[in-house]
Amino acid sequence: MNVNQSAPPMPPYGQSQPVYPGYPQSSYGGQPGSTMSPTPYGASYNGPVPGYQQTPPPGVSRAPPSSGAPPASPAQAYGQFGQGDVQNGPSSTVQMQRHPGSQPFGSAPLAPMVSQPAVLHPYGPPPTSTEVTAQLAGMHLSGAAAPAPPPAGLAYSPPASLASASGSFPNSGLYGSYPQGQASPLNLAQGHPGAQPPQRSAPPQAPSFTSPASGGPRMPSVTGPLLPGQGFGGPPVSQPNHVSSPPPQALPPSTQMAGPPGPPLPMHSSQPGYQLQQNGSFGPVRGPQPNYGSPYPGTPTFGSQPGPPQPLPPKRLDPDAIPSPIQVIEDDRNNRGSEPFVTGVRGQMPPLVTTNFQVKDQGNASPRYIRCTSYNIPCTSDMAKQAQVPLAAVIKPLARLPPEEASPYVVDHGESGPLRCNRCKAYMCPFMQFIEGGRRFQCCFCSCINDVPPQYFQHLDHTGKRVDAYDRPELSLGSYEFLATVDYCKNNKFPSPPAFIFMIDVSYNAIRSGLVRLLCEELKTLLDFLPREGGAEESAIRVGFVTYNKVLHFYNVKSSLAQPQMMVVSDVADMFVPLLDGFLVNVNESRTVITSLLDQIPEMFADTRETETVFAPVIQAGMEALKAAECAGKLFLFHTSLPIAEAPGKLKNRDDRKLINTDKEKTLFQPQTGAYQTLAKECVAQGCCVDLFLFPVENDQERFLSDLCRDVQKVVGFDAVMRVRTSTGIRAVDFFGAFYMSNTTDVELAGLDVDKTVTVEFKHDDRLNEESGALLQCALLYTSCSGQRRLRIHNLALNCCTQLADLYRNCETDTLINYMAKFAYRGVLNSPVKTVRDTLITQCAQILACYRKNCASPSSAGQLILPECMKLLPVYLNCVLKSDVLQPGAEVTTDDHAYVRQLVTSMDVAETNVFFYPRLLPLTKAPIENTTEPPAVRASEERLSNGDIYLLENGLNLFLWVGASVQQGVVQSLFNVSSFSHITSGLSVLPVLDNPLSKKVRGLIDSLRAQRSRYMKLIVVKQEDKLEMLFKHFLVEDKNLSGGASYVDFLCHMHKEIQQLLS
Repeated sequence: MNVNQSAPPMPPYGQSQPVYPGYPQSSYGGQPGSTMSPTPYGASYNGPVPGYQQTPPPGVSRAPPSSGAPPASPAQAYGQFGQGDVQNGPSSTVQMQRHPGSQPFGSAPLAPMVSQPAVLHPYGPPPTSTEVTAQLAGMHLSGAAAPAPPPAGLAYSPPASLASASGSFPNSGLYGSYPQGQASPLNLAQGHPGAQPPQRSAPPQAPSFTSPASGGPRMPSVTGPLLPGQGFGGPPVSQPNHVSSPPPQALPPSTQMAGPPGPPLPMHSSQPGYQLQQNGSFGPVRGPQPNYGSPYPGTPTFGSQPGPPQPLPPKRLDPDAIPSPIQVIEDDRNNRGSEPFVTGVRGQMPPLVTTNFQVKDQGNASPRYIRCTSYNIPCTSDMAKQAQVPLAAVIKPLARLPPEEASPYVVDHGESGPLRCNRCKAYMCPFMQFIEGGRRFQCCFCSCINDVPPQYFQHLDHTGKRVDAYDRPELSLGSYEFLATVDYCKNNKFPSPPAFIFMIDVSYNAIRSGLVRLLCEELKTLLDFLPREGGAEESAIRVGFVTYNKVLHFYNVKSSLAQPQMMVVSDVADMFVPLLDGFLVNVNESRTVITSLLDQIPEMFADTRETETVFAPVIQAGMEALKAAECAGKLFLFHTSLPIAEAPGKLKNRDDRKLINTDKEKTLFQPQTGAYQTLAKECVAQGCCVDLFLFPVENDQERFLSDLCRDVQKVVGFDAVMRVRTSTGIRAVDFFGAFYMSNTTDVELAGLDVDKTVTVEFKHDDRLNEESGALLQCALLYTSCSGQRRLRIHNLALNCCTQLADLYRNCETDTLINYMAKFAYRGVLNSPVKTVRDTLITQCAQILACYRKNCASPSSAGQLILPECMKLLPVYLNCVLKSDVLQPGAEVTTDDHAYVRQLVTSMDVAETNVFFYPRLLPLTKAPIENTTEPPAVRASEERLSNGDIYLLENGLNLFLWVGASVQQGVVQSLFNVSSFSHITSGLSVLPVLDNPLSKKVRGLIDSLRAQRSRYMKLIVVKQEDKLEMLFKHFLVEDKNLSGGASYVDFLCHMHKEIQQLLS
């Protein structure tokens, strides 16, 4: 490629240029690639799931919450990470998998506590060596009792449905699977907190008290149990990521232990005059929570010294005293939601994904395009290995922007094409350094000196910056696009506009269920909404139609024909396309013929008795048609049953439950035949995307039509290649997502839509420099919907550090969890699930132990100290460990597994945030006039009041939980029935009623659906109803039926793992 030819004059930078039109693009979620219909998400798509137990199982008390201490229960074997004596839901016999070398589970006699403002606390007299030994010894629990037997009759059996194919077709629907498997698209638009970095300061030296004014280092810390008479406090200090500073929280007595408690820890003197605030509570200070004793027993005695050891009353750790995701999200919204996020500063932590904020691009890519696990990366590989914090970026190159933010400018350099470094091929960006009066530039990635072509020359100002820097997007912005020259195109030919081919299963199942008729009717109107660009009056995309059962039927819909013509291909083993002219057509030109065809298809196959279908030959045919037309495109497949007909890609049902939790479990995730992998590679080479809509027995019409509509309309980049370049010192080593790689650097994609992400992990290959930092450049070459070849460039500069404290101050927990989930979900393809779980727990313990050892102020071994930015790492990691891929319950089918695994692989940070930690919104607490979204509460049964109604969303589903004691007027206003008992359980549509409450709730549901890339099906769940077991699956802070630990128990377990690493 020649960089030195002359370029036409640049378009003025201020003008709007043809980028993505203001045309409404709705998002459709994930690639419905070979997906499954999962089960703990959609519940039954069509009515209640049979097999739930109607009444609460024995052993689960469901009395209305009342305050007071919980009943003590016998110690349980650590099936759920810990001592939790209050149990939500029946206990399970499934043992939590643990790292082989760890101690018996159980909580320390010390209350794990939240990361607090980082103060250095003055301690009382240091404990003697005997006391310390006693404290550590107290961490070991005496032998636990045998686990309780599972409750009788608790079967979660999903609705019976078609036999499900191993990695390819849906079964039943706990997930939002299309009742039949429609590839239920998934997405979330809520992210979660990481917390703002404190001001940069050196790691603390000694435990002398630093006054807030002196600006000394501050450290979140967590102390052990208080004796009943002791107070705990200290002067208030500003928290690093809070605007207002709550005083340090008092801690409840330690969790219940089977052995004798160790001696109390030295206490701080308490400071009168500050109201104690429990961390994690939402809003004002809470009173005692239902089922918990008062958190602060006794009166504080100010300044008292610890007395002799006394036995503590058996108490459970107060959930309000441990880090709350809801509080962190709310604080970030309050602190960072009002100001725009300006990207001009290197290594800036963006607001959390759960915060609504505006971005001003001043040289670094918006966090909507790239989010990193840390914005300050270690200078050396030794330091990175010590901290164990993965260095990764979650990149969403074509992300949709809010209306108030401009799409990336399109830069046209004419025939010479974009300016690049001669050595490393990086594209011109704001970090390139111009030298010698502007005649040459030094590459910021590889330091190579390059000549500036004459047509690109410009003088420098007194600071060494080009005088036209602010007129050129590539010199002043973090994200922009270049028009690609013919050198960037296949076979040195500019591409044709892409095509959409609709391939419809017309077997007996598809006709009988009404799918074919429904689809043909919908397509008549949907074809008017194909994606278009700029101010284009009509879409450039052409369309074609195929129907199939055991054979394929191609249709000629040429505009000159009076009626469509059908051509049948029965040799499915050797697939070919019987016609070229008239197969792919412009919708407006051939509208009458297309309408006639869509009217005829349901009638033509109305009496079919053919039940068998083929599948791989259908994809092969679509790909061959695109190849013959020399264009990229997308196949929309609507399929209803396992392909058992004799043909390439034939599959058999292999949902073998006996393999779960064995070494052979991974075979369930692996392809049954190599045919589909080979086909996938060929599709990528041709730029042929495949979107599958898979249908089980009956179909969920509203969800299917909504997802199809989004999928047809959304912007896609076709035939794409992505490469991530880095400055010297780090390099991209691993990639996660739905793509193919034929070499170690290029990520090849048949298509990339606005909802898809690619996650990239980096490793050191040299030492980094604190002054110059580290740079990333993501370049995506793709064909737009109008057939234009483009390059989209995103640049990001990160800081580098020599102190571990700076690394921990700039981590983003949400992105870290996104990476860890993808890493684990890929791991199950090759390793036993137990090994994958243990790896996650060990890595998390190492990250937190390294912080404790190297960054925290000296304190008692019994304290759990979490970095401010990572205080939610344990709760979110526990949610990943309890997910249906890493800890499936008996009701989760192999298809559910595979479906969720595929979905998460391409999720962005906001989607994984709400998927793993769902939002629980109380609907009846705020006044009806208040139209803003209600503040969320923590995802735990403790937070439900039986006099209220709650809405829970996880990006795939919406549950409306109705308490048994809800006021009759509320029931009437929302459901149009006279009492709670008349509400239909499993209802999926609320009646449209003309009253303020009905309008408010329906409006909230619509606004939540609009935030997500997939349509979320609503399921109404009544308290004490059989569907409530499904709803409780998403209350992730509680224990679950398949053996997952509660948040409190897992935090205690992490504390022990950390102590073990430190000792």
